[in-house]
Amino acid sequence: MSERSALTRLTGNGNGECGEKDCPNVYRTATGSFVVQGDVSDAFTPPTGEGLVEIPESVLREAIRALGW
Repeated sequence: MSERSALTRLTGNGNGECGEKDCPNVYRTATGSFVVQGDVSDAFTPPTGEGLVEIPESVLREAIRALGW
């Protein structure tokens, strides 16, 4: 697993209600895939080796804007 510092953070600036590393966030990896940080969800049981997180719509919109999409 990569260190967080090796990822490009697309959302959040550490201001407001959250600390610098504890907010729901979207990161981009060097290979172009995405890592999502959020609250653990129990919506359903994912397959072994996978997990579910829940993040606000506003965080996804911010990530999309950061990518220029």
